[in-house]
Amino acid sequence: MSASTITAPAGSAGPLGGSGRVRPLAALQQTATMAWRSLVSVKHNPLELVDYSITPIMFVFLFTYVFGGQMAGSPKEYLQYALSGIIVQNTLFMSMYTAMALNTDLTKGVFDRLRSLPIARSAPLFGRIAADLAKQFWAMALMIALGMLLGFRITQGVGGFLAAALLLMVFAAAVSWSAVLIGMVAGDAEKVQVFAFTLIFPITFTSSAFVRVETMPGWLQAWVDVNPVTHLSDAFRGLLLGGEAAGPVLWSLVWAAGITAVFLPLAMRAYRARS
Repeated sequence: MSASTITAPAGSAGPLGGSGRVRPLAALQQTATMAWRSLVSVKHNPLELVDYSITPIMFVFLFTYVFGGQMAGSPKEYLQYALSGIIVQNTLFMSMYTAMALNTDLTKGVFDRLRSLPIARSAPLFGRIAADLAKQFWAMALMIALGMLLGFRITQGVGGFLAAALLLMVFAAAVSWSAVLIGMVAGDAEKVQVFAFTLIFPITFTSSAFVRVETMPGWLQAWVDVNPVTHLSDAFRGLLLGGEAAGPVLWSLVWAAGITAVFLPLAMRAYRARS
């Protein structure tokens, strides 16, 4: 039985209103509880630290010291350009963890157990997204901190950092809806992973994340110029380091709004069908 059909005894106090629907404040509290459940799971599953801490660190080291000398003459110079793109790539990969986690919860019957509780049906979903955004912020901050230890410098101060972080979280929240849809329709977590790598690798490497657009063939530049990863990488880089930022920020927000408009209703329809 879903939370929307459970009714509370007459005159009783609780999260359910007289119509059997969960009150908005109670729904927010339940969402926070589900988010906390996802966050504390790291304590019981330390391997999650590999995804949210070790993998971002590895990305920074590998791109800086493997490609730095070839791309910019020195690792430090390349890091100053590429760290923004590395962070954007990591954000996209981490968004697929939302898809895998939701798919695992569905296939293991976690959502079946949650449906029997008098909670908002949306609480497990929004709780998962909120928790994953917190993990996204942690990974981004970790990569920035490591980059600064290796010589990266933020020239736009705290304000630039906060603006870049906010933009990244907005875009990550938008992409989360595509991840929710993938998690709902995929048969298992392995199919989610295959789809994620097939999509994210081409879209990140055909962008300005790691190399300058003018170094690419003309026919490829036409795609790179409209690639959302290009806009987000340039916006993040501009907010941290200065230079052109207004245009890329605007286009990043347009892409975020478009992704949300397309995938949010599709994801919610698939979620209601599965849960």
